[in-house]
Amino acid sequence: MILVTGASGNVGGAVLQELLRSSASVRSMYRSTGDAAKAPAGTNPVIADFADRVSLESALDGVDRVYLVCSPIPQLVELESNMVDACRVHGIRYLVLNSALGADTYDKSFPKWHHAVEEHLRASGIPATILRLESFMQNIPAFFASTINSQGAFYAAMGEAPVGFVDVRDIGAVVAKILTSDGHAGKTYTLTGPELLNYSQVAAKLSQVLGRPVRYVAITQEQLRPSLRDMGMPPWQVEALADLQAYYADGTGGKVTSDVRDVLGREPVRMDQFLRDYASAFATAASKA
Repeated sequence: MILVTGASGNVGGAVLQELLRSSASVRSMYRSTGDAAKAPAGTNPVIADFADRVSLESALDGVDRVYLVCSPIPQLVELESNMVDACRVHGIRYLVLNSALGADTYDKSFPKWHHAVEEHLRASGIPATILRLESFMQNIPAFFASTINSQGAFYAAMGEAPVGFVDVRDIGAVVAKILTSDGHAGKTYTLTGPELLNYSQVAAKLSQVLGRPVRYVAITQEQLRPSLRDMGMPPWQVEALADLQAYYADGTGGKVTSDVRDVLGREPVRMDQFLRDYASAFATAASKA
C-alpha cells in the first residue's frame, strides 16, 4: 500500500488523482476530520500529524511505500524528519521525498530546509527518490489572479529572470509513476517544465489567452517585503519568500531538465496549455472583483 501525505495540498492531491488511475492500493493522510471527509473515493483516508508519532505509526500500518510532502512552514525539517524516522522504524521499503530546486546549492529559505531533510533521509538508509521541484505554474493564478483582474497587472521582485515553471499535474504523474515502477531508488530528479520563461513572457501569454492586456511589474526587494506584510503574511514567510525570489532573480534559479520526459515518456505541459486549462481561475477572480 502507498501512503500519500499532504493529501489536501496541491501536489499531494495531484498524486492521489494519478494513483487512482492505476491499480495501486492507496491511503491518503490528512490532519483533520474535515479534510479527511473530502478525500477522493478509494483513497482510504487516515488522520495523522507529523508531530504525533503514535498517529504516524497508525497511518503507516500496512504501508510499504510513502510519498512525503509537508507544508512550507518553519517546522518543516522537524516534521518531515519525524516521518522519516517513523518510516525507518516501520521498515518502509521505499520513500519519495518532495524537495525543492536549489536544495543542493542555496543556503536560505525553503531550499535550505529541504536540504536538511534530504540529508536526514539519506542517513536513514531508506531506499528513496528525491524530487526537486521548480516553481509551480499553479502559483500564477494562486498569487496573481487578484491583481491581474483588478489592475491588469501582477508584481514580483524577479526582474527578467528565467524560470522553468512546472505544472503540478506533471509532478503528480511523475510521483505516481515512480511509486508504481522500478528503477528510481537512489535517484534525484529535478522536475521542470519544457521551457524557460521570464515574467514578462508570462504576462504576454496571459494577455493572449485572456484576451486583455496583462502587465508584469518588476518591483524591488525593498518593495516586496511590505507588500507581503500587507497581505497578512507572518514575518518568517515574508523573509522566506523574499529570499526565494532573490534566488530566482539572480538567474540561478531557472533551469530546464529532461527528467519529466524521461520518467513519463512524454513532454511536460507547456505554459500556453496550462493557461488555457486554468483560464477560468482568472475569470472567477474577475467575477468576484
